[in-house]
Amino acid sequence: MTPLDQAHAAMEAAPADDAARLRFYDRLAGSELVLMLEAEPEGDRIRPAIFPVEEQRFVLVFDREERLTAFAEGPAPYAALSGRALAAMLAGQGIGLGVNLGVAPSSILIEAGSVDWLAETLATAPEEVEERPEALSPPAGLPEALLTALDARLATAEGLARMAYLVGATYAGGRRGHLMAFVDAVPGAEPALARAVGDALTFSGVEAGTLDVGFFRVSDPFAARLARVGLRFDLPEAAPSPQVAGAAPGMDPDRPPRLR
Repeated sequence: MTPLDQAHAAMEAAPADDAARLRFYDRLAGSELVLMLEAEPEGDRIRPAIFPVEEQRFVLVFDREERLTAFAEGPAPYAALSGRALAAMLAGQGIGLGVNLGVAPSSILIEAGSVDWLAETLATAPEEVEERPEALSPPAGLPEALLTALDARLATAEGLARMAYLVGATYAGGRRGHLMAFVDAVPGAEPALARAVGDALTFSGVEAGTLDVGFFRVSDPFAARLARVGLRFDLPEAAPSPQVAGAAPGMDPDRPPRLR
């Protein structure tokens, strides 16, 4: 059972539970997916294999390369994309997603309208401000669903930062909120980490919630203050050949491959 299988099973077990449905789409957006192609990519242009199903069009994606091989009954050309980049690429094209069809428990058809909704939901970009909290406190009053979503999202941010702390924060003027503070983020990974936190908030089902994101070096005295009161999240260490998020073709949602 892959993480996508588990999220799909939870959604199927509780069809009336909006939170379970949101968690599935969150997992889909945060996963690296294998998109079946008609031919090998040509630069930044790809030609997905498109299948008609009940007068609709679908491309096929899988969360494991071996699942694509099983479906195709042998090697097949593919492109590896994040779910976020795939949704951005397909938005407005009238094309749905066939996920793990016939080869996994998470086999599902997602119609074009739902793909458009996912792309629109993911399109909100965090706002950048220059503001440092005046006081920190342990996080309090946050829904368990949000903490679970943050933990799942950060578990996929391999090698992008050393750790993160979730704290309560009070700013100049008395504004209070919560801050997710990353320590020793890889240069260039900040936008991807900010999006991951924003997505966790969006798909946790918390209405009208906000969560600030900050980046600090371990040498900054502020990092010691975070460690004293914060809820710590340890991010997975980088693989032997680490890549900054968005460096691989198709993995940057702001520059998805182009259909041809």
